[in-house]
Amino acid sequence: MEKPAYTLEFEKPLLELTRQLEALQHRSSENQIDLSKEITSMQAKLEATKRDVYSNLGPWQRVQIARHPKRPGSLAFIAEIFENFQELHGDRQFGDDQALIGGTAFLDGRAVMVIAHEKGSDTKEKIARNFGMPQPEGYRKALRLMRTAEKFGLPVICFVDTKGAYPGINSEERHVSEAIAVNLREMTLLRVPTISVIISEGGSGGALGIGVTDRVLSFENSYYSVISPEGCASILWKDAAEAPRAAAALKLDAGTLQEFGIVDELVPEPFGGAHNDPAEAAKTLHTALTRHLAELSKLGKEELLEKRYARYRALGVYAERAQG
Repeated sequence: MEKPAYTLEFEKPLLELTRQLEALQHRSSENQIDLSKEITSMQAKLEATKRDVYSNLGPWQRVQIARHPKRPGSLAFIAEIFENFQELHGDRQFGDDQALIGGTAFLDGRAVMVIAHEKGSDTKEKIARNFGMPQPEGYRKALRLMRTAEKFGLPVICFVDTKGAYPGINSEERHVSEAIAVNLREMTLLRVPTISVIISEGGSGGALGIGVTDRVLSFENSYYSVISPEGCASILWKDAAEAPRAAAALKLDAGTLQEFGIVDELVPEPFGGAHNDPAEAAKTLHTALTRHLAELSKLGKEELLEKRYARYRALGVYAERAQG
């Protein structure tokens, strides 16, 4: 049995039980001793502890799973779910932002446009992709691809996975806020079916820049928020170490998002998180995407726009009081 390459704090009891199980198995094999009863008992204890741990995850623990270094990113899901992905580059104004990718592909034989945040899989790639934090040219590239999709009648499928848009000086100089704002407006007007999926992190306007869609799906261990827990903690308590407290205050779990109507469906993950079985996670997401796309494809263009408008008008709670 292989030891986990990376262990989260709340998973440490599982690691200790796994070590004990390995020790029993090794002892039985090396000394030719029948320890089958002890091994079976330890396996049962390990499975029971797993169920207890993963069935009672708090908001901060789900954030940790969403950020797991082995969690599959957009390119991994694209490779598993779509056929013949052809990446398209550049915003035709400034450059090509590798933190936000996009291109044509086929979903079960149907042509679609795929747009996604991509963080990278190793240190060198993470740096090249700016850790998945797009700059304005990334959002302008995304908009160019959305308009191309609309021109050719292709549904748009977006994978959201970012802490937020890049807040650096160069990004601000090139008007990142304006680029995101334009995307928000234009996505409400696209006359083709649109779906977005929060596969890990969905932070602030950086996520919204490709997230205003007809249907919004989320993996059960992803989060979608106006700010990261560290950013919230730094503002409210002047200490980023209060991130777990902030995660609870922000209700950073996908279940709450579904209750509020922000997310239309929670996509279940393999036990313990998508990183434990990326292929199974991709298979489940594939099924959800094809189902939602089939439903949206039955709607006419005007009905599609009306339902999208109604969806976003219904978000949030407010009260009015008569003056006087």
